[in-house]
Order: sequence, then structure tokens, then C-alpha cells
Amino acid sequence: MSEIVFAVLTISDTCHQDSSKDRSGPRLVQLLKDSFAKPLVFKEIIPDDRDLIENRLRQLSREDVGISAIFTTGGTGFAPRDVTPEATKQVLDKDCSQLSMAIALHSLEKTKFAALSRGVCGIAGKTLILNFPGSEKAVVECFEYVKDLLPHALHLLNNNSALVLQTHKDLQEDRGVHLHHSCPHKTNTGADADRNSPFPMIQVNDALHIIMKTIRPQKNLKKFLLEFESPVDIPPFKASIKDGYAMKSSGFSGSKKVLGYIAAGDPIVATDLEEDECFKINTGAPLPEHTDCVIQVEDTKLLRCKKDGSEDLVEILVEPKKDLDVRSSGYDLAKNSKLFPSLDFSPVVINSLLASVGESTLLTKPSIAVISTGNELLSPQQPAQSNKIYDSNTTLLQELLQYFNFPAQITQVLSDDFDEVFETLAQMFKKVDFIISSGGVSMGDKDYIKPVLAKLGFQIHVGRVNMKPGKPMTFASKESKYFFGLPGNPVSAFATFHLFVLPALRWFNGWPYGKCMLPIIEVILDNDKLSLDPRPEYMRASITSKSGRLHASITGNQVCREEKKNKVFF
Repeated sequence: MSEIVFAVLTISDTCHQDSSKDRSGPRLVQLLKDSFAKPLVFKEIIPDDRDLIENRLRQLSREDVGISAIFTTGGTGFAPRDVTPEATKQVLDKDCSQLSMAIALHSLEKTKFAALSRGVCGIAGKTLILNFPGSEKAVVECFEYVKDLLPHALHLLNNNSALVLQTHKDLQEDRGVHLHHSCPHKTNTGADADRNSPFPMIQVNDALHIIMKTIRPQKNLKKFLLEFESPVDIPPFKASIKDGYAMKSSGFSGSKKVLGYIAAGDPIVATDLEEDECFKINTGAPLPEHTDCVIQVEDTKLLRCKKDGSEDLVEILVEPKKDLDVRSSGYDLAKNSKLFPSLDFSPVVINSLLASVGESTLLTKPSIAVISTGNELLSPQQPAQSNKIYDSNTTLLQELLQYFNFPAQITQVLSDDFDEVFETLAQMFKKVDFIISSGGVSMGDKDYIKPVLAKLGFQIHVGRVNMKPGKPMTFASKESKYFFGLPGNPVSAFATFHLFVLPALRWFNGWPYGKCMLPIIEVILDNDKLSLDPRPEYMRASITSKSGRLHASITGNQVCREEKKNKVFF
């Protein structure tokens, strides 16, 4: 594996309320970084809640997330809220009792109190999960014991036969274990006669990890949301909950003179009033400064109107009570309180809540350009030509970006001309953070994207991905500028957008790693026979619900239909 991804979960009510008290989590992150070459480590603090722990472990151990191992620290003792082992057991597909016992025996050599730790170890899908105690000292001792076992365990989980056999051979020969990855895919040797791609074939998860590690998030969205405090009270004034009459609660029921009418948005009335006086008021309107309750219209009787038709005298049928039907200042949200007490990363939720406190520009979306390349392309507005096909990819990518709330600022169709592609990309990157291109990334004579990127000084991190469709998918970067080259086939572009581009945009915008990818759902396959490519294959299917279960039916022969370039089949 070229990239190893770990997750560290600190399980603690105390640390969840005050992250500065977390010592074991940061120490475990540092131990992982010291022990592995450039690992990607994600850290999170969760309260001692069994359901929350179980749900988070399930999310992080999904295969599409691609986390190799999850380390929990805390919640393994005898206290009533120590439930980490119980939550972990619900997630595991395989129990690793020997590993748990080995850690326990090693810990008992350090202190007899290790007998009070109930941590478990096991496998969920392709993810190893290990429970460590909550103390920093115990975390160091447990990790030091397992760190030499981890590489071999992860090779076994990922079915990397070559490295597993090499480890066994080294152990038999009593030599040091070799943990280096060697890529088996054939690439260009540099010889003139070699027509293979010069870019190594990278696994889907490895490609995603490279992309996510390369992109620099603008800000930690989770941290920003959890720390954001409201700059205002909501409501910012005492507001009426009902349509009715504002008055002093020190007065009694009976007839009262109506001094005026207050609607939502009117200024706050500062004039004092007598106990037998009131103001007619609408829902949401600010209460007069010297009133403290509202009597709803249904509990009054109109006695007299003025000549202009406005109310002059009403009878109050119930006794006024202080704060009756009044929403106090800051009742919904007090100034300096947390705006996001629980997290929902939906742009609708985030943007509407920020707008409610007068903040709408704190989250800056990435600037994006979309291009399609090909001499054969026509825009949908042009008349048909016998030697041309209509460009659907620009519309496809525009609509996908808009759907996921990342609108494109620039779109353009380019011909297969090196100079035109070079000049266009050079100018676009002065204006945008991301360019998403379709076409021009394969092995054809007119596929200029990769040579242009090289000339622009971009580093091509991914040039081929072991998947179908979407093998030529390309990702490159230069400082804080990023380029995605998607295949020209619309189905390939559709698949690679969801697998790579969308997670990258979310990561750039500050989303937590585990939330960046689309969820994977379990379905029952209705097709009796299904021929798949040796590569991991992403097939189009229709999903239906039958008796509470989701069923998938593959829509047809993918190979033949995909050969028709730039036409949409989903």
C-alpha cells in the first residue's frame, strides 16, 4: 500500500467537552507518524455514548473510506459509561482475541491495574480496530507492542500475497521483515519501442488517499463549526409569540385603551403606559419597552373603534401573567453561545444558520473551471455536423457541481491543440483553484493534457487508476492549484467525478474526511450472471425497494455502449 490511513478516536466525555484535556489521542497520532512513512492520520473525540461510538466506527470502517486501522483510546474500564468495548463488538466481523490477550499480557508486565482494562481487537471489513486504555502511558505501552505487527496485519487484510509471503520467508530465515511496496503494474521503461503508459496503475483507494493528502483544506470545517459563536441574540429583542395585545402584567383583566399598533419590523416603543393601556401587536413584533406580556386575540373582546376604524378599547378576558407569550431576547440563541451544538454538514443547514446570525460569507467555496477537449465536439447550441458529436460532458460536470453546491465559474470547450490547451490552462489557473477537464488524458496522439501539465510545472500524482470505467483519470497539483483530468467518456467522467472530484472538493472546503465520500449501500443483486472486468468495475444499475430491502439490476452491456464517446447512457 503506497498510503496508509489511520483513525484515532479519543472516547471521553471530559475531552469531548474540553479537547485541551486530551493527552492520549495526540500522543497516539504522533506515534503513528513516527512509525510509518507519511501516514494519513485522522483524529476525533467522541463522548462515552455507546450508539455514537458504534455509528462512528461503522462509518470509518466502510471500505470506501479506506482506513486501514482505527485506534480507540478510553472507555475500556469499569466505570458506568465505559462502553467502548461493547460498541466495538457490535461492529466487528472477526474477533482478534489473541491480539487482545497479547496486549493485555504485555500491559500486565507494566502494572497490575492493566487487569481492569477490557479493550478488544477485531476486524470490520478490511479495517483493523484496536481498543487502547485512556491514559497516555498505557497508549504508549500498547502501541509499542503492536507497532511491529501492524504492517503484516494490514498486508494480510488487503490480501497482498507477495508481501505476506516475503514476510513469512524473512521470518523463516530469521531476517528483518521487508515492508516496502512494489508496484506490479507494467509501466513505460523509457525505451523508444515501449508504448506502455509511463504512469503506474494505482488502486482506487490509494489514488483517493494521494489526492486527499495533496489537497490543503481551506479550514477545518468541523472545528470551525464547533467553535463558532453567535455574534447576536436571536431574537435580538423581546418578541411577541402571538397576535394580540402587549401590556403590563401588573394590571388586571378588564377594559384597556389601545394606544397603537406594532407590526414585525417596527421600532421598539419606548413610551411608558398605564396598567389600563395596551398596544395591539403582531407575531414576531418587538414588545414595547415597558410591557412584559401578551394576551392573544382569542382572549379579548373588541369594545370600541375610532372614527378611522382603528381599535380604541378592548376587554381583556384573562388575567395577564408576566412573560406570557413573550419570547425573550436570546431565547432561541444567546449571543456568544455555540451556533452548531451538533454537526450537520449539509450546505443548506450551515448556510441558513450562518445567515440567521448575519454571517453569510465565512465559508468560501473553491473556484472551479470546467473544460472539455476534442476537435469532434459541438456545443448543444450548434447545428449538427456529420463529422462531429455534441459535447455532453460540460453540461454533465456543471450540473453535478451545482447539485453538490460547488458551482463552476468558467466553462470552455477546447480543440485538440497543444498551444491552445497550454494557454487556456495557464490563464484559467490565474482565476480558479480547480480545473476539471474531460478528455485528452489517455494515450492518443491528440491527448495533450498530461504534456501541458508537465510544461506548466504541475506534478502529476495520479496518471492511471485500476478501475473500469475511468482508468486514465489524472490528478495533478502545483502549490494550491489542482487539476482533475477525467476520461472523455461521459460514464467514465460521471464515475470518476463521484469517486475522486467530489471528495476532493469537500475536503478542500473543510469537511471531515469520513464525510467527504458518498455512502455505500448494501443491495441484493437481481442479475443471475454478471461478467466483470479483472479491474474493479463500477456498473450502472437501477435500484428498487422490495419488502424493505434494496435491489439492484444492472442496466446492460457496459463494454459495447461505452465505446460510443461523449454520449450519456445513465
